[in-house]
Amino acid sequence: MTRSTRRTRALRAAGVGAAALLSLSACSSSGSSKDSSSSGSGATASSSAKPSGTVTVFAAASLKESFTALGKKFEQRYPGTKVTFDFGGSDTLAASITGGAPADVFAAASGKTMKIVTDKGDTAGAPVTFVRNQLEIATLPGNPHKVSSLKDLTASGLKVVLCAGTVPCGAAAQKALAASALKLTPVSYEQDVKGALTKVELKEADAAVVYRTDVKAAGDKVAGVEFPESAKAVNDYPIALLNNAPNATAAKAFIELVRSSEGQKVLTADGFLKP
Repeated sequence: MTRSTRRTRALRAAGVGAAALLSLSACSSSGSSKDSSSSGSGATASSSAKPSGTVTVFAAASLKESFTALGKKFEQRYPGTKVTFDFGGSDTLAASITGGAPADVFAAASGKTMKIVTDKGDTAGAPVTFVRNQLEIATLPGNPHKVSSLKDLTASGLKVVLCAGTVPCGAAAQKALAASALKLTPVSYEQDVKGALTKVELKEADAAVVYRTDVKAAGDKVAGVEFPESAKAVNDYPIALLNNAPNATAAKAFIELVRSSEGQKVLTADGFLKP
């Protein structure tokens, strides 16, 4: 074999090797570009995810009117969503959550009842206070017994209803009574504030210690009497996303609405105090 022939074959082999390297480089570049594109697409989809499906909210009974209105606003803002509520005594709701009841959001009427849930590690992050609420006396329409103070509720023969002491409205009432050195024996203790209010609305009781928001929501079914001791028993209302929320995306969006200026406008119009 001549020296010229050997040189030609070597050049051809080098050319084939270079072509192979170029081909592998192109494939690698193409794959990398594709992976990068896919990753970017996924991030965009995630960041632009819209709430959908059902979001379940456990909320204190006193939030019924406000949250029902906010639920409708939420559904209008995010077509295809549905907000379902479980309203009741905060202590009962907390027990349900720690017992495994599926829910996305918990809004309690006191930090103490929220702590039942946080102590069990059932909240995703720290709860945030979104409103406050103050007590008021609800009496029969026209206030026929002329109740004008907390002390008047201790009058003999007056049928008064309180919330149970484990319920935030009941704990607040006991705190207000203690601040006034008053002792009151009610005809019944109710498991949530709406239960106490209903007793007066049905004329089964002459008066009840409830929240100012409940008196406002009842309209002309009751008369409201403010008392100064209520300032010493104001309740903070915390809200939190729950761990293992079935619909965390919608839950976060609902909490955002509650805390937004639009949500606060609804809540303060119903008598709640700003946090």
